Parts: sequence; C-alpha cells; structure tokens
Amino acid sequence: MSSSSESPPATAARAPAFDPTIVPIVGRDTHLPKVREHLLSVDGIKARFLEDRPWDVEVTDENRAARSAEGALRAGRGSCPTPASVLIPLVTHEAELKILLTQRTSHLYDHPGQISFPGGRADPEDQSPEHTALREAEEEIGLPANRVEILGRLPHYLTITGYQVTPVVGLVTPGHQYQADPFEVAEIFEVPMSFLMDPHHHEHRMWQSPEGARRFYAMPYENKFIWGATAGMLRNLYHFLRA
Repeated sequence: MSSSSESPPATAARAPAFDPTIVPIVGRDTHLPKVREHLLSVDGIKARFLEDRPWDVEVTDENRAARSAEGALRAGRGSCPTPASVLIPLVTHEAELKILLTQRTSHLYDHPGQISFPGGRADPEDQSPEHTALREAEEEIGLPANRVEILGRLPHYLTITGYQVTPVVGLVTPGHQYQADPFEVAEIFEVPMSFLMDPHHHEHRMWQSPEGARRFYAMPYENKFIWGATAGMLRNLYHFLRA
C-alpha cells in the first residue's frame, strides 16, 4: 500500500518494532474448513458478492491497538485515521485463481519491505474507494482499470500506522505485463487463492510488545512472508467466502 506521499521527504523508513519471521507460532486454525472449491471459481465468487449473507468480521490485535491512543501516537497523524484503499486482485488464470501481491521497497516510511496489496491513501479528487484502489494499482504496478472487474468491498481495516483501509476485491484478466513503480514496489508476484483461503496455512504468532502480548496472522508462502494487515485482510476475505 502506497503511503510515501504522506512522509516528510527527508524522513527515513520507519524501522519495524520486531522481526515477524522469528516470532513464535502459537497456533494454526486446523479446526476451520477450507473455502469450498466452487467459491474459488470466477462464477462462485461473483455469486457470493451478489448475496447479502451475514458474516462476522474478525478484529485483530492490530485493529484494537489502532483504535487506542497508542495507534494515534505511533501514526503521528492525529486522532483521525487516514482513508486509504487497496485492490485485492484475483487473477483469473484458466487453471485456478491467484491473488496478486507486491513486496514494498525497503526505504518506504510505512511498512517498508512488507508484502502488500496495490493501494494507498485516498486523494481529494478520488470519487470512491474503488477509484482510489484502481488509481493506485495503475500507478504502482501498471495495471489498467479496464482489466479489472470490481466485485465489491470488504469492511475497513484499521492499521497501527494510522490508516483506515478499504479492501476492494476485483477480478483481473491475466496476460498483462505489469510495470512496477521502482520507488514503491520491489516485486510483483501471485499466490494460489486456494492456499490463502485454507486456514491450515494461517499461523497465529505472538510477540511481546511494550504494551503486552500481541497476536498477528502470518501466511508464509515459499520465500514470501505474508503477515500483518495484508494477512488480516486475507483473513476477512476467508470469513466472507466461507460464511
């Protein structure tokens, strides 16, 4: 998620408070079912977004901290979160759907080097969260809006860095040659949706913050460590699809 425009030009990347890759695993959700196979298809996902079926949004420890004074203090942006959007791109390969992700460059002020969705803060001229997500995706990875079919939104996700993020889910036609913005994006890659929608791969990790124990989700895939806000939003996509 892009946020470089908010940072003072001379400000270095904000160092992470800890290394999440070495934080102990304290559990996995092996008791929860995978998302059903038909919901991992284009037709199944489209049908689900047309349904008005109730489901429970998961609130993470990051969300709770972001609502507290701690979140406002760490963000340094006052008490009101900054509106932002990300695109959750579901790439419609013939064999299976894959979710496109990016790795942020290491010098960005917020979340340097982390795995994220294309996206960023809302500009005043943006007409909607969808507009923000599509604009940022084109800026960050060169994905034209006409290759994206918007399906809908997931609930806001509050980050400890002071953002209120609207995840926008869309289908992406495969075959496009992405162009990463070298300032913001170090790498563009895809992960099978079936992997990310299987809670057996959702690790619970716990670290000791100055405010006490805090849990977060991680979904390591090959050499990519997906965690934090990105994993939290994927977790809510899982809950939405299995409801």
